Amino acid sequence: MTSLAASTGLSGGPDHPAGGARSSSSSPESLTGLEQEVLGEYARLLGNLNNMSAILAELAANPSAEILDALRGLERKTTTVFTLLKASVYSIVLQQQMYGEEEGGGG
Repeated sequence: MTSLAASTGLSGGPDHPAGGARSSSSSPESLTGLEQEVLGEYARLLGNLNNMSAILAELAANPSAEILDALRGLERKTTTVFTLLKASVYSIVLQQQMYGEEEGGGG
């Protein structure tokens, strides 16, 4: 198995699609250009996934101040909208009660 294949987690076993009948002692020179390119892409993908995992772990452990500030602003706006909605519903209910009393008392 090549060191590149080992770093990407490709076992090269007979059941593995990338391995086939290739022996575990094959060198990079015995791989075709396409196989080397695929292994290189797997290695790059592994590096990118490791970087992303580290960044996500850091973000989860220490939420950034910018995100927290944006969420606080959103919370204030949401609270304002909710308060206005409650006031509107209360106003509609109050108007309906007043119209009901006028119709009941005047009829």
